[in-house]
Amino acid sequence: MVDDSESFEQFRTSFSYGSRSDLNFKFLKATPDDEAAEFLRVLLDELGNAYDTGDISRLIETAIAAQIAGYAPREGSDPPRFLFDDGPFTPLGPPIADAKIGLVTTTGHFVEGDDPAPLGLQGMSQQEAMDNISQLLREAPVLSKIPADTARDKLRIRHGGFDISSAEIDPNVCFPIDTLASLVEDQTIASTSSTFYSFPGATSQGRLRKALDEWVATILNESVDAVLLVPV
Repeated sequence: MVDDSESFEQFRTSFSYGSRSDLNFKFLKATPDDEAAEFLRVLLDELGNAYDTGDISRLIETAIAAQIAGYAPREGSDPPRFLFDDGPFTPLGPPIADAKIGLVTTTGHFVEGDDPAPLGLQGMSQQEAMDNISQLLREAPVLSKIPADTARDKLRIRHGGFDISSAEIDPNVCFPIDTLASLVEDQTIASTSSTFYSFPGATSQGRLRKALDEWVATILNESVDAVLLVPV
């Protein structure tokens, strides 16, 4: 039964861990009513055009542009909490063609049989991760070790903060394991570390900072020259 009392604001916020939870469109929660309404109007218009042309590129472009606008800081809003004027910089030692490269992502990938068991739950589903996002944001992070030669059908992913459907189809959209292998093959880089690392970024940032020194030491044991960091 449709709830006729639902406001448009309630409708658009329902995509962010609400009754219509869809992590592709959770940005609507931060989008004002007038902008959200215009986005939906244009989206439906482009959908109608796609019926006739078979071209969905404008449909995708419309959605991506709205996501960018939805997550961008707005005039008069508080500045981002994690904003730095500068940061540490370490020049790369060897030429990139002679470098050994590591990989660390916040995608939540892990290997089948080595489930990090968030909240102590083995086999937690993606839906359960989304449903328990508030608890996961307070949970201590777990760094998963992923051998670089892991078979792709043994890779698993779970993350309560973004839609993982594309990464399930092709892990390289955010965990570029095949991309790095191809860079070794064509001699763009010399080699990769034997182990890659991943954790879900939707975790306690305070506890994450406490874990970093140990994580860095673990990664440096791989004797890498550089590490590719992939946030989501």
